[in-house]
Amino acid sequence: MEKKMNVHRLVQLALLVAVELVMTYTPLGYLHIGPLSITFLMIPVVLGSILIGPGAGAILGGVFGLTSFAQCFGAEAFGVVLLGISPVRTFLVCVPTRILAGWLPGLIFRAIWAAEGTRKHWLSFAAASFAGPVLNTLLFMGALLTFFYSTDYIQGMVSTMGASNPLMFAAMFVGVQGVVEALVGFIVCTAISKGVWKPLHRS
Repeated sequence: MEKKMNVHRLVQLALLVAVELVMTYTPLGYLHIGPLSITFLMIPVVLGSILIGPGAGAILGGVFGLTSFAQCFGAEAFGVVLLGISPVRTFLVCVPTRILAGWLPGLIFRAIWAAEGTRKHWLSFAAASFAGPVLNTLLFMGALLTFFYSTDYIQGMVSTMGASNPLMFAAMFVGVQGVVEALVGFIVCTAISKGVWKPLHRS
């Protein structure tokens, strides 16, 4: 029985990795509104973290991070500039942050689930679903500020935006994009994960 469950989890993980890759390289993963580029790539990451476990979320986050890093080699202008400044620091901004953003929602889900006991577990799904995109934004921006804020490129953006400090720059840089990603991720991941939890975990 345990071996059968492990096979099922591997199949589920493989399907979510496939979904992640399809979303990455098609318009399904991004919504472009004027200068904004809103990504929905955290959705399969968070779903894997909730439905399969934190380890699966970390793997899916790693896939997201690696594809994000790959886009710095010509596909995404902002990433291209960062890569030109420092490939190592760009990797640290793109990959470890997404691994953590995939791993932590699973831990949050399990912690709240255990604390709720026999009561309804809707809060577990909602909290983890909201945490995923929010953590992705916070970790990415934290790494960006840590490794690139003092560079001429980012300081040029700071000056153009009129930001007086790193926190203001982060808020202005993320803006509407971060809010939309958080809301969409929260609604979609909560609905899907709660809806399929029982069928997937039925003995």
